[in-house]
Amino acid sequence: MQVHASVFKAYDIRGIVGKTIDESFAEHLGRAFGTQALAAGEKAVAVGRDGRLSGPGLAGALMRGLASTGLDVVDIGAVTTPMLYYVAATRSQYGCRSGIQVTGSHNPKDYNGFKMVLAGRAIYGEEIQALRQRMEAEDYAQGKGRIGKMNILSEYQRRITGDVKLSRLMRVVVDSGNGIPGASAPGILRALGCKVTELYSEVDGDFPNHHPDPSKPENLADLIRTVRETDAELGLAFDGDGDRLGVVTKDGQIIYPDRQLMLFAQDILQRVPGGQVIFDVKCTQRLAGAIEAAGGEPLMWKTGHSLIKAKLKETGAPIAGEMSGHMFFAERWYGFDDGMYTAARLLEILSRHADPSAVLNALPTSYSTPELNVACAEGEPHAVIEKLRETARFDGAKELVTIDGLRAEFDDGFGLIRASNTTPVLVLRFEGHTPEALERIRDQFTAALKAVKPDAHIGAAAH
Repeated sequence: MQVHASVFKAYDIRGIVGKTIDESFAEHLGRAFGTQALAAGEKAVAVGRDGRLSGPGLAGALMRGLASTGLDVVDIGAVTTPMLYYVAATRSQYGCRSGIQVTGSHNPKDYNGFKMVLAGRAIYGEEIQALRQRMEAEDYAQGKGRIGKMNILSEYQRRITGDVKLSRLMRVVVDSGNGIPGASAPGILRALGCKVTELYSEVDGDFPNHHPDPSKPENLADLIRTVRETDAELGLAFDGDGDRLGVVTKDGQIIYPDRQLMLFAQDILQRVPGGQVIFDVKCTQRLAGAIEAAGGEPLMWKTGHSLIKAKLKETGAPIAGEMSGHMFFAERWYGFDDGMYTAARLLEILSRHADPSAVLNALPTSYSTPELNVACAEGEPHAVIEKLRETARFDGAKELVTIDGLRAEFDDGFGLIRASNTTPVLVLRFEGHTPEALERIRDQFTAALKAVKPDAHIGAAAH
């Protein structure tokens, strides 16, 4: 089969429906994944989908392909990605530790894709390329598996409400952005003991109100306004497939995930003293200090939800988080990224306080840029990073971190430049303890980048 190599990303498969992926692609992917799963000793695989219009057709084709290898298929229907992960994490006794979610996540509405768990692990990198090679060779196992349906929502809700206890009723606004979380999140929050005001809960793959991506401030405008205008204490926003969470305070402040992680670390480290807390290279410099102050060990790691999940398993850390909004609880949970469970744990902590916004606003902060992008030719970003590692010198830098791109640590902030693993761009982020420090660090990095890529134009991050 001929495939578009560009759809095989570092952590998942994503493309434009009808152009780079279609139902034939999905069926062949099912046959390739099923063959790999059988080789890993799996007997069954779960399949879910988000609310995109192309989801039912792609999921149906995917399941046909999986069943044609001899695997049994568990169709869990329209669910969040974390619900698919939950099935793969809790059904090992039935030989079902694998799953595929048909999702375009936060991409534009004409996109769709596949997030994959194989034998209990989120696959990435070479394993995803191996699927591409198998599809190109059409090297598939043959068999006749069965397809059956399962409704997981009530069990998933019971698992969360059985684990998380709020100290008092919380009043929240929830913006699901017309993504699939709208079908489950408001109900789970009410079951936890919240008074919920809903925004855009109707699942609609056209996303008529705003894009379901809470990492972009413009997508939180309606949520901020509604929290201010109602008796709500807090605003919660989910991305299109429910694995990321956005948080806003009563006074309209956005609490970015690296600051959320400070609060979670403070809570968890009371029960897991000395525990490691993993975070990616894009996170604030203030985070490591907050972890140490709470008695934990900070561990900076590469960006990417699959890479962070693998590091979490390797180290046995109780929690990890990414600047993009993926939060991974291994303490009391399963170590996968789950926006709904993250919201529940946040509310559990904040329900102990009379003024949740004051707790959130008091978390350490700095002056920082949003994620900035520099467009590049295909294959260029990694070459630029290599040149920068060889040539760049940063005055006053006390440490250079090279695990993922180049991050320079200063006494009063940091600068980062790394190659995106999903699109041909360089990703930059700068932070300073003062506006002057931020400007100085940004200027140094801009000059270093222009020295190796004179045509670099630094723009705001695209989707």
